[in-house]
Amino acid sequence: MPYQWTPRPAPETDNWQLELWPYRSLLRRDFVVFIAGTATLVALPLIALAGSPALWVILGFFALMIWGLWGALHISYRRGDTLEQCVATSKHIVLTHQTPNGEVQKWEANRYWVTVHMHPKGGPVENYLTLRGGDREVEIGAFLDVSERRALYDELRMALRNA
Repeated sequence: MPYQWTPRPAPETDNWQLELWPYRSLLRRDFVVFIAGTATLVALPLIALAGSPALWVILGFFALMIWGLWGALHISYRRGDTLEQCVATSKHIVLTHQTPNGEVQKWEANRYWVTVHMHPKGGPVENYLTLRGGDREVEIGAFLDVSERRALYDELRMALRNA
């Protein structure tokens, strides 16, 4: 799951922290291996053109393709640099959302009044998850998939119930 509790909420613990991040199927350490493997596999048929003037024309398109792939993956990584952090103390809950461009959005409410809500069909995504406290309702875990939001809903509900 792309979220982590610190420490895990339990009846005897009053304070906890939850960090959420988007799932990454291609880790940064595997990025170089993927680009090198793709370049090798695409370049193998070019061996047949060795010594031909057509090779130089095709190499230009080959370089453009590798550059485009690298650029698309780089943009994908930058957009995925989202982090949400929910910190609960005995009195307050603070939800901080950091966007890829560094903008930070903060929401704070009295822990006693905070409730977690899941909108199975009514939100922008299936199993839309929100925290409601005071006069505002904020979204949490928008980048998680449907089953992850469902599991997070159950865990958040138990964590808030234990307070």
